[in-house]
Amino acid sequence: MTDTASLLTLFVAAFGAATILPFQSEIVFVALQLRGDVSLTALLIVASIGNTLGSCVNYAMGMGIERFRHRRWFPASEAQLDRAQRWYAKYGVWSLLLSWAPFGDAITVVAGIMRTRFWLFLSLVAIAKTGRYVILAWLTARTGLGAD
Repeated sequence: MTDTASLLTLFVAAFGAATILPFQSEIVFVALQLRGDVSLTALLIVASIGNTLGSCVNYAMGMGIERFRHRRWFPASEAQLDRAQRWYAKYGVWSLLLSWAPFGDAITVVAGIMRTRFWLFLSLVAIAKTGRYVILAWLTARTGLGAD
């Protein structure tokens, strides 16, 4: 696989993993890191940008989704949505630093519903997403996997 194809694959996986789609970018990231034919800096940049942009999709969905909250097909009950909004109001925008976690997709959607300022959303999510990949790269290098 060429560097471009590798990075495109990583971008798609990272983008998808940040949305409600069932993607796992960590597996792709670690595999490419272990292969060693693409620079770690490029992997970190592409994964971070892809994952952050995927969260922006969630934010945009949150901005528009509340108008559908009374429809039968709406994926969350009134009580679930109210609870999520109360939780976000209580813990605030700093909860976006947990956007890397498995439940982080929900936080990014709620941030859109709560009309968090986009620049603040983007900054906190980018820090969280990039931090996760930096730690993952460090752990992968530390384990010595792939070393001859």
